Amino acid sequence: MRILVVSICSLALVSVAVGAQKQEKKSQPKKQAQTAQHATHATGHPAGGGGAGAKKMTTAPSGGQKPKTGQTSTAAYHGQQGKKSQASTATYHAQKAKAAQTSNAAYQAQKAKKNQTLNQAQIGKAARGGEVTRKGKTTQATTATATGKTAKGKTAQVKPVKPQHFNLAKQPNTAKAPRVNFQQGRRITGSQNWQGQQYTVFRNYKSQWHDQNWWRGHYRNNITFVFGAPYYWNAGYWFPAWGYNPNAYYAWDGPIYAYNRLPPDQVIANVQSALQQQGYYRGEVDGLIGPLTRGAIADYQRDHGLYTTSTVDQPTLRSLGMT
Repeated sequence: MRILVVSICSLALVSVAVGAQKQEKKSQPKKQAQTAQHATHATGHPAGGGGAGAKKMTTAPSGGQKPKTGQTSTAAYHGQQGKKSQASTATYHAQKAKAAQTSNAAYQAQKAKKNQTLNQAQIGKAARGGEVTRKGKTTQATTATATGKTAKGKTAQVKPVKPQHFNLAKQPNTAKAPRVNFQQGRRITGSQNWQGQQYTVFRNYKSQWHDQNWWRGHYRNNITFVFGAPYYWNAGYWFPAWGYNPNAYYAWDGPIYAYNRLPPDQVIANVQSALQQQGYYRGEVDGLIGPLTRGAIADYQRDHGLYTTSTVDQPTLRSLGMT
């Protein structure tokens, strides 16, 4: 009886063991499948190598390219923004520099114009209401004082020049100062427009021809000779005494200011020397008022607001500091 019971129990244990093994075998495939599915979801790759798995693997590169496209777009955007910023900055600086340059040019132009106006106001002025002829063009002359004195400024600052005595040639150089011919009743061109008492002698001058007796009878001791030609003194000026010596040589037919009562050639030599020092006259100090000397005087007169008489007059000598 014991043996029967033991046998039955043994059989029961064996049956239970066999059933447990079968049940374990059935559950293993399910666990493996679940494990594979979890692995696929976690990594994005299937466990197997079939067609479905291959399709899923091809999506991996496309997913990797997306960040690269985004990076490229971002870099291009920032590059464009940088270029725009640089272009805008360069344009701003260029406009600023141009504006500064324009402003500086306008300032310099205004400053130059102001200085020119001041210089014109300071330079020796011409007599009232007249006009000055400058290089063939007529311009309005500046107003001078009633006494003929030049305005304060450039001419007022010139140091006084003491008269000198020059050793001049006894014979004139007619090549540099050609002889002028007598013209009865000739007047100084343009003198009718020269206003002021100091220019009266030019407005009233007209050449005249008389013999020696006539000149001596009218001017007696007020006659001097320069290069053999007689000049007479009147109203503070020397004039050619046409006809006193019919063959006399004159380089200029008109008044010459009698500076310190020096003879005409010494007056002219002193003016030539003064103009040399200021760079207007580049010829020889010869005491002849030839074309080169008259041109230098005219240039000086134009630059200093004086009437262009082209000869030695009182306003010019005053401007040079010689009176």
